[in-house]
Amino acid sequence: MKGVSGRHGTRPVLPSPILAASAGLLATLMAAVAVIILLRGHNAPGGGFIGGLVGAGALVVIAYAFGVRKAQRLLRVHPVALAGWGLALALISGLPGLLGGVPYLTHLWGDIESEVGVLKVGTTYVFDLGVFLVVVGAVSAFFFLFEEN
Repeated sequence: MKGVSGRHGTRPVLPSPILAASAGLLATLMAAVAVIILLRGHNAPGGGFIGGLVGAGALVVIAYAFGVRKAQRLLRVHPVALAGWGLALALISGLPGLLGGVPYLTHLWGDIESEVGVLKVGTTYVFDLGVFLVVVGAVSAFFFLFEEN
């Protein structure tokens, strides 16, 4: 039996009509939850790794419902490039601390005051975003390669 990629495998070419009908909404919801998990990391459970797994899961849902090519087009960049940019961001996030005279990867924090309240910002968020991109890129690359073969 041919799989989603058109090669022999265990899944039929046509996905479940229920999966096809719900995949768009489910993947959108998963992507939104992934961003929420990413943004609340370090102050509460969550962060870049778990958010990245949920984000990659959204791409897997699209791939199972509509095929790997559709998920790859949705990602817009090669997953390995995405992982590379994420690694670069994670490494760069440690430089402000180093330049400030503290050990590398010592994260710095600041406050931005607004009418709504005080927003805490820090280099930790840049690190978490880098981890998020590494995980989405690596898991997606593995999944796409696995499905194509």
